[in-house]
Amino acid sequence: MSTTTSRRAFLGLLVAIPVTGTLIRPALAEEPWVFASDGIAINGYDPVAYFTEGKPVEGSAEHAVEWKGSTWHFSSAENRAAFEMNADGYAPQYGGYCAYAVSQGYTAKTVPDAWTVHEDKLYLNFSKGVRRRWLRDVPGHIASADANWPSVLSA
Repeated sequence: MSTTTSRRAFLGLLVAIPVTGTLIRPALAEEPWVFASDGIAINGYDPVAYFTEGKPVEGSAEHAVEWKGSTWHFSSAENRAAFEMNADGYAPQYGGYCAYAVSQGYTAKTVPDAWTVHEDKLYLNFSKGVRRRWLRDVPGHIASADANWPSVLSA
């Protein structure tokens, strides 16, 4: 075998290894559709209260419902019923993951105090500092996050 043929074979092998490795590698675990700690969505806070009370309100297991593989807590039976009637309208965008992070192409946890309701949709953020970045260009960040969601769950 000539030196040129050996080099081509070696280079071909180098190219094939990553492709083959990709095909036989086990799938990476995806993030769950909803940000949840111990199975409780959005840190146990009531998503309806962000709309009705204009602030984060801790929910209770007494008023819980299962939706999209997580348990959602509510501060009242009325809020639970409202959610059950329109879960997609009350649930935070991007499964409750940090909206700014999703706009940047990854996921991050959220905290209850870093939130925004924009055009009747709830957006949560990692921290109040990240929320300030989010607020600099909400429409632009939403456009980017919409383009990245839900593919960021498997990134």
